[in-house]
Amino acid sequence: MTPVDGARGTAVVEHFADGRPPRGVTRALVDEAPIALEINGIGYAVMMATPADLTDYAIGFCLSEQIITAQHEFVAADAFAVPAGGWMLRITLDAPAASPLIDRARLRLAEGSCGLCGIESLEQVLRPLRPVTARLAVEPAAVFRAVAALGDHQVLGRATRAAHAAAFCDADGTIRLVREDVGRHNAFDKLIGALALAGIDPASGFVLLTARCSFELVQKAVIANVPMLATISAASTMAVDQARAHGLTLYSLARQDSFLES
Repeated sequence: MTPVDGARGTAVVEHFADGRPPRGVTRALVDEAPIALEINGIGYAVMMATPADLTDYAIGFCLSEQIITAQHEFVAADAFAVPAGGWMLRITLDAPAASPLIDRARLRLAEGSCGLCGIESLEQVLRPLRPVTARLAVEPAAVFRAVAALGDHQVLGRATRAAHAAAFCDADGTIRLVREDVGRHNAFDKLIGALALAGIDPASGFVLLTARCSFELVQKAVIANVPMLATISAASTMAVDQARAHGLTLYSLARQDSFLES
């Protein structure tokens, strides 16, 4: 079995419907681990995620959480496995950017890197965001092209059948960057961080996600100033309302031959 970053070969037993006897096989399973995020020495969150592309994740998480507003406020990230299990991700930000952490510091536990973990009131959930200012002309053919090509870029997904992908695409549907994770929110955060590190403006293309379109994913897109978000699965009512309220073009149930525009 070819090694894949973010996966581990695991012994399992395969059963068959046609009466053949079970057999032992080794299958690639996606890595999932608790990752403790420490920001400037403050324990901020514990997320369940795939421990790969963690520098991308650190930057993207801080941008999506609005702890920082630009990549230059990020200094470094140091990731290491903890003997007792899990990972520590120590993030260093410049002092002015990190100062709001004094009020926001808390240890939070979330499954799938939910963007709402630790929020304490409805007002915080529905906080106003800056509307998307970016505009991008995308023909339907570009979305179909990106959907058709996405599988070729899902290395972890093909190996495990258990990873989400977030792809950044040019206006013509060419896929430029992909990040994968066991969690859809994590995959999007990793993509946002990878774009920042590569110096690619999120306003210059659109994002395609292998996920249902939830409220939190729309929020991440709006905060990143992505002009258009397309998702393989359906959108929730709150996702549609948020997208409309903030000027985000939203496509869902994206297939190679059709999609829905909300």
